[in-house]
Amino acid sequence: MTRTRFLLVLAALLSATVLTQCGSGRRGETITLKGSDTMVILGQRWAEVYMETHKGVVIQVTGGGSGTGIAALINGTTDVAQSSRSIKSEEQKQIDDRYDEPPHETVVARDGLAIYVSESNPLKEVTIAQLKAIYTGQTKNWKELGGPDAPIVPYGRENNSGTYVYFKEHVLENADFAAEIQTLPGTAAVVNAVAQDKNAIGYGGAAYAKGVSELGVKKDDATPAVKPTLATVLDGSYPISRPLFWYTRQAPEGALLEFVTWALSAEGQKIVTDVGYYPVQ
Repeated sequence: MTRTRFLLVLAALLSATVLTQCGSGRRGETITLKGSDTMVILGQRWAEVYMETHKGVVIQVTGGGSGTGIAALINGTTDVAQSSRSIKSEEQKQIDDRYDEPPHETVVARDGLAIYVSESNPLKEVTIAQLKAIYTGQTKNWKELGGPDAPIVPYGRENNSGTYVYFKEHVLENADFAAEIQTLPGTAAVVNAVAQDKNAIGYGGAAYAKGVSELGVKKDDATPAVKPTLATVLDGSYPISRPLFWYTRQAPEGALLEFVTWALSAEGQKIVTDVGYYPVQ
């Protein structure tokens, strides 16, 4: 090899080394969050605020539903699954079998599952039993609930949604949804549909309740109607409140641990309140 060629090769190697180091510095740490549509607005807000003061960290947030997020956690395509329901035993087993340890669960916020109706609907409250009757197809007219003589148009979520699973377990008591329920891919779509239809009813996260009315919910006929608020969710008097989860394949460490710790801090939990959900403490 001639001296000139040697110097050219050496220069190329040094250049490649510098580019690799610079690229690594620009790339920094990337954290991915995927899953719950209920939580996507919260995850996005956390990411925006955190990245403002942690310049070397990139946080990517996408929705798709709790089931989608947990599936991504199982196949290794997300760092965090955002979920508005508890992980299922079969999902836990898949993670344990694949990674030789069970998934790590962190409760990062709380939610009151709101019941939406049109702002023109005169109804103010509903019982859990009445909700079950609507969504299993037994009650079809608002007059049966003390409202106008008009058909009830129920909206719900698709079955990969954690909100769908929670509603089915805790309101329908695992009964099947009626075939006529109109399913939509996200909570924002449910709210939009209800806002535009005076006969509609829907359910979803409290943070999305804009342009619609929230019904007070009664556990049974003997208890008062309660709306989701900080006080009623934290003291358990709102009958369909729930935790919101982050699932990781193992206990967080490094940059991910720092982000989780921050989300649970006073600053991170203030964002929970600002978005419209409720802090864990």
